[in-house]
Amino acid sequence: MNSDMLSRISSLAVFVVIAAAIALAGDTSVLRPPKGAKVAIIVFEDLQCPDCARAAPLVHEAAKTYNIPLVQYDFPLPQHNWSFQAAVNARWFDTQSKAVGDEYRLFLFSHQLEITPDNLRSTSEKFATDHKLTMPLFVDPKGELTAKVKADYALGQRVGIVHTPTLYVVSNTSRGTPFIEVVDRSQLYTLIDNMLKEADSTPTAAAKH
Repeated sequence: MNSDMLSRISSLAVFVVIAAAIALAGDTSVLRPPKGAKVAIIVFEDLQCPDCARAAPLVHEAAKTYNIPLVQYDFPLPQHNWSFQAAVNARWFDTQSKAVGDEYRLFLFSHQLEITPDNLRSTSEKFATDHKLTMPLFVDPKGELTAKVKADYALGQRVGIVHTPTLYVVSNTSRGTPFIEVVDRSQLYTLIDNMLKEADSTPTAAAKH
């Protein structure tokens, strides 16, 4: 094994250790189901993230299949040039209805490769028109939606998010660990099954998003 390969392996090992340390040091109190739910899926996502686009259909389908909440947090990465504004737009569509907001996010994921900072607005307007809505010239005149996106990002930092999507299955269990990060998405349904078995019979209160 040459020195260059050893150096790369060493660097990767350091990154893994740092990422693990961040996760362990993070504030995981938010990783609980919404009030009234035994189990939920939580995802920190970036609307410009290719892997988020790949994960989204599976995550939505799993939530629908098990009839459990899907809690989505915005975590727009600084290197992406339209994801923050897209998250603000999504918040505006949420104000029309949560279902429309979710559809908008999935719409952006499915058209991700076509979107640029210059055509994000027109793409969003087309979605709005198709749903018999009219986007205002300024979707966030008071900065309230921007503040919510920033609050999600800050929350992700406190949790220790280092990549998107970061996906959890969480439960209200009072025994053991109430959450698990989904590293292998092919195991998502199995993890949900396990969490449902371990969940407390009586739903407990938790922070709402």
